[in-house]
Amino acid sequence: MRILVIDDEQSQRNLLAGYLTKQGHEVRQAGSGPEALALLEQRGAETAITDMRMPDMDGLTLLEQIKSRYPDMQVVVITAFATVENAVTAMKQGAADYLLKPVNLEQLTLILKKIEDSLNLVAENRYLKRKLESVESFPDMIGQSAAFQKTLADISQVCQSDTTVLIRGESGTGKELVARAIHSGSKRANGPFLAVNCAALPETLLESELFGYERGAFTGAQKRRIGRFELADRGSLFLDEIGDLSPTMQVKLLRVLETRSFERLGGSESIKVDIRLITATNRNLEKKIADGSFREDLFFRLNVVPINLPPLRERKDDILLLVDHFIKKFAAKSDKHIKGLTPEAKDILINYNWPGNIRELENVIERAVVLTRSDTIDKACLSGLTNAPVAVSFGGDLNLENLEKKAILEALRQSDGKIIEAAGLLGIHRNTLRLKIKHFGIEPIE
Repeated sequence: MRILVIDDEQSQRNLLAGYLTKQGHEVRQAGSGPEALALLEQRGAETAITDMRMPDMDGLTLLEQIKSRYPDMQVVVITAFATVENAVTAMKQGAADYLLKPVNLEQLTLILKKIEDSLNLVAENRYLKRKLESVESFPDMIGQSAAFQKTLADISQVCQSDTTVLIRGESGTGKELVARAIHSGSKRANGPFLAVNCAALPETLLESELFGYERGAFTGAQKRRIGRFELADRGSLFLDEIGDLSPTMQVKLLRVLETRSFERLGGSESIKVDIRLITATNRNLEKKIADGSFREDLFFRLNVVPINLPPLRERKDDILLLVDHFIKKFAAKSDKHIKGLTPEAKDILINYNWPGNIRELENVIERAVVLTRSDTIDKACLSGLTNAPVAVSFGGDLNLENLEKKAILEALRQSDGKIIEAAGLLGIHRNTLRLKIKHFGIEPIE
């Protein structure tokens, strides 16, 4: 359990902290009420043990502040000056218990055991309540095909554990949605869920985003910043496009997985974190391992439980269900009443290959809802849907960068400059496409 000990006497803090650490707790110390609140803002705790009499802010005021900001946090008040009035006040303000100095360590152990049992029971009840309230566990995930039902079964199974998950699938198949479903169906659901796209940030920015940094760590670092690993403590961290990590970042991530700790940039303090790591990729990681661009030991750490998402072209039975969902969603936004699709429109949507998968389908339906002038979406609203791949003329130029630029330009032309559609045609994530557009200096299509 994470415990914060607050006392203005350092010898008392050290005594309690040393004992609690030996009992297996993760302990931090504060010498005053304001310092305690600052530490809790940076990183929470399940329990605080605070002295009653302290300068700047007494124990009862600190108790009131903690309970107003963190209602679920438990507080044990200790004092050398016991009065019935103070004890009653502390319990009324929500203190878990009240102890006299010198602290009886056996009595403190029993109190903390009672607190831990209570917290575990609350967490278990919340977990069971979420399971009962959910509609077939995942109300936002739509489909009836055999491929999709297998995916749901895999997600249900992995929710029951706390292990690392690797979600694999083409761009646009709903990898982040699956990650969120895993988090919300797990016992960590009350904790934070944070998502980071590893392909959307250069290496230096990604490092500071994940690990945070200390003041003065680099030019422009005016104050300490908490990174995503630290912010996701007691929750889940989703790293998308994990296959695009640089070799340096792969080493750093592997170390976090092995030690469950890290240092902020420019810092030396080892920070322990309790997170569930969920990763995703649209890359062939086995091929990247073979060519030396992805670490095999990191792959084994990430691929404890793999979930493979089928592309939309392999879920033909789900297309019209998804279409109906998106029509309702965007019709409500546009304040329109749309009955459905013409038979021709249905055929077009079912027979299209959907290189951009669900993300592309959603975008197509949003545009169709906006364009239709009746209560039905017809063939005219779906203009531009074709199964022809992006065709690029080599023109005798086999330079890889030039060919990549030509493919991006052609995809942008076919999609009228729409990033999501162009990314779908190219089979890459939209953030990856934006980075490549910036890299090649491609001007937006008017």
